[in-house]
Amino acid sequence: MANISEKLTSQLPQGLVDLLREIGETALARGENSYLVGGVVRDAILKRPNHDLDVVIEGKAISLAQQLAETKDWKIRKHPRFGTAKLSWEDFSLDLVTARLETYSRPGALPTVERGTIGDDLARRDFTINAMSVHLNPDSFGELLDPHGGQNDLQHKLVRILHPGSFSDDPTRILRALRYEQRLGFRLEQETERLIRNHPGKLNTVTGERLWRELEMILQEEYPEKTLKRADELGVLQQLHPAVKGDEWLAEKFDQARDLDDKSLSLPSIYLSLLCYRLSNEETESCITRLKMPGWAARALRDTIRIKQSISHLDKADIHPSDIYLNLQCHAPETVMSTATASDSPVIQERLEIYLKKLRYVKPVLSGEDLQNMGIIKGKRVGQVLWALHAARLDKKISNLEEEKTLARELLHTTT
Repeated sequence: MANISEKLTSQLPQGLVDLLREIGETALARGENSYLVGGVVRDAILKRPNHDLDVVIEGKAISLAQQLAETKDWKIRKHPRFGTAKLSWEDFSLDLVTARLETYSRPGALPTVERGTIGDDLARRDFTINAMSVHLNPDSFGELLDPHGGQNDLQHKLVRILHPGSFSDDPTRILRALRYEQRLGFRLEQETERLIRNHPGKLNTVTGERLWRELEMILQEEYPEKTLKRADELGVLQQLHPAVKGDEWLAEKFDQARDLDDKSLSLPSIYLSLLCYRLSNEETESCITRLKMPGWAARALRDTIRIKQSISHLDKADIHPSDIYLNLQCHAPETVMSTATASDSPVIQERLEIYLKKLRYVKPVLSGEDLQNMGIIKGKRVGQVLWALHAARLDKKISNLEEEKTLARELLHTTT
């Protein structure tokens, strides 16, 4: 049996390795076996960084987690229905899971769960490369348990399902297969690809919420356009919504969005807006409904529709910076960024980028309280003067506090 303890040690911080050894010792003292499972095992073999630790316990994971939490004064979240617990401290967390067996009452349904062995637990997983585990018991620490040939598939760069009914049990595995294929630079095993090509409609048996979670994870990938393009080629993307495309236009726009490199903005939100940018109002709403999108995502897409309908005049030669600001300030910066990326007008693109990089940060120094102290009566007049100062700053008619005060005094003596 292969032992990958050296690979774990080289890929994980020493503190995490020590923690895994401690878990193994604690579990053994309780008469239980413990195993590191899933993606961290896969990535350790591939020499890829991954500190997302999942530990399976042949026993009572919640009880073990409670014992560790009390010993170390860590926070714990328990999920008794699934026999799982999450330990967290500072900016790190660890999942402990009771080994379980899963059965499916119908295609696309959530599984029925019961306690099982590590063999049962690995057999319920999605792909061979994710169905490996590592012993944490002190006398066998680092020994690889690989009942489905995951290590061999890693060597041959293959994504392979565990059994022919895998996509029927959980059709969201179709999207995950493509995500892993593109992230790792692998290819789908021949039978796995055939099942996807022949049965993309299996995704129709899955709830919109679960499809959305898979799409959200795709958008969080380093290069999500690769997975979306592959999903388009295999007829999978159209199962999310028939109008969505993963074509060369989208790949180019995603790449441009990354090049703009604004760390203050959420790239997944920008990607989502670009993915749906070419949809009509009606298609956008049906996509939101189909995927049961959460509030932030629905707002992003509706904001994209609104900004597309309101920016046509931004290419006018005589437009002032204050006009650009006034037109865009009600839109989320991510929506402005996606529109700047998607627009066919170089002039509009330039002005959207000016707003993002400069105009949205310009503010007057004087506050409403300052204006009231200068004699402006509290009410809508304060807001009018503040905007006048703001606009003057944007249009570079004033540039410092004294000029603001001078303009405010002039406005103080004018009528509304």
